[in-house]
Amino acid sequence: MSKEIGITIKKNNNISDWYTQVVIKSELADYARAKGFIVLRPYGYAIWEKIKEYIDNRIKETGHQNAYFPTLIPESLLQKEGEHFEGFIPEVYWVTIAGKRQIGERLALRPTSETIAYDSYSKWVRSWRDLPLLLNFWNSVMRAEIKSTKPFIRTSEFLWQEGHTVHSTSEEAEKEVLSILQIYKELIEDNLAIPVLTGLKSDKEKFVGAVYTTTLEGIMPDGLALQMGTSHNLGQNFSKPFAIRFMDKDKQERFAWQTSWGVSWRLIGALIMVHGDDKGLVLPPKIAPIQVVVIPICYKEKDSESIQSKVEDFTKKLKEKGLRIYVDNRDHYTPGWKFHDWELKGVPLRVEIGPRDLEKDEVTFVRRDNFERFTEKYEAAINKTVLVLEDIQSNLLIKSKNLLKENTFTTNSYEEFKERLSAKGGFVKAGWCLEKDCEDKVKEETGADIRVIPFDENTMKTCIYCMREAKKTVYFAKSY
Repeated sequence: MSKEIGITIKKNNNISDWYTQVVIKSELADYARAKGFIVLRPYGYAIWEKIKEYIDNRIKETGHQNAYFPTLIPESLLQKEGEHFEGFIPEVYWVTIAGKRQIGERLALRPTSETIAYDSYSKWVRSWRDLPLLLNFWNSVMRAEIKSTKPFIRTSEFLWQEGHTVHSTSEEAEKEVLSILQIYKELIEDNLAIPVLTGLKSDKEKFVGAVYTTTLEGIMPDGLALQMGTSHNLGQNFSKPFAIRFMDKDKQERFAWQTSWGVSWRLIGALIMVHGDDKGLVLPPKIAPIQVVVIPICYKEKDSESIQSKVEDFTKKLKEKGLRIYVDNRDHYTPGWKFHDWELKGVPLRVEIGPRDLEKDEVTFVRRDNFERFTEKYEAAINKTVLVLEDIQSNLLIKSKNLLKENTFTTNSYEEFKERLSAKGGFVKAGWCLEKDCEDKVKEETGADIRVIPFDENTMKTCIYCMREAKKTVYFAKSY
């Protein structure tokens, strides 16, 4: 890692090294001593808190509550749902010693919470009156990612939320799955300004133990897809082995229907890659911990008091509008150094107030998304700030929609399909006959998976691989 100030690698030249520099130099995170782990620094955690705040508020509006379950899970619980257990074995960290004493049954460091939660659910659910049970957990999970790690995108421990719900009918569970998917979509598109494709995973790619998995898929500037979140219908696949039963209104005992769903700090990785540029982060205003940085510019002592008075009045009025403001009064750095520092950190809007601004009764604005610099009369500057932030949010979404459009390609030709994936990557829209053999062959020959089966799209005529009649239109892509 270069010790030079600022980003020293062009995003288009080497996005991987550029990404690492942005993460470290913008002080989002740092590498931990243990391989595969990172330290989330305050600025990075503040972004996670904004994501958390949005989800927390939305799910609580619909009756969900937060709970917490232990980190250690007995092996016998993981084994209760066989497909689920087998799917996670390669990623599980096991605890076998307490101090110097060998423990009896192995304990897994939580790879996900289905089994530990559902063991308790089987005790809590007795009657239809106990349903729906709508719980969400904010925690970290551990999955052994040692060989190919990337901060926020793929690490051995990551922060996330995981919802686990129990319902009396299949219809209610299906409604829950789609309701949560919509909340995620609004978070990602309206707040993170990243467009996503939504739909179903193939049976090969669905969550182990689920009846079906719905997904949100984004495309990154290097042409690789990123799974942004998932919402799973578990059917009765867990309620039966865990004996989650209830007495229904007709006095008949029935197994419950369940869902699980989650997003992780991977969303921060997507933010970095989609919006960042050669100077560092570019944060959408809705998710930025600091929306406006105000920099007093004072070269002479005689101007100090009047400039600071104007800054205090201006920031007070901005805070009254509910904006998140930071005044950079560090006197050991030059204004130019501060400009570069806040550009690196991706603060959406910079406001400068100096002697010339006082003379003209103006403030100077600099947008982070396009570096436009302009002035505004002081009396109009507060409302202008709000309007500019809204425009930055909108502009970032437009740019990322163009990224998605430019990286989405449709073809019926397998040769063209392979050439596209080899040259540019991106999403390739094609037909699929629903045969797993064709899905496997495409993966084997191109490295691309079926990322999403869209909910409502006209079916293409032929399968991209076998050329028989297509049953579904799907989006293939290589991925992180």
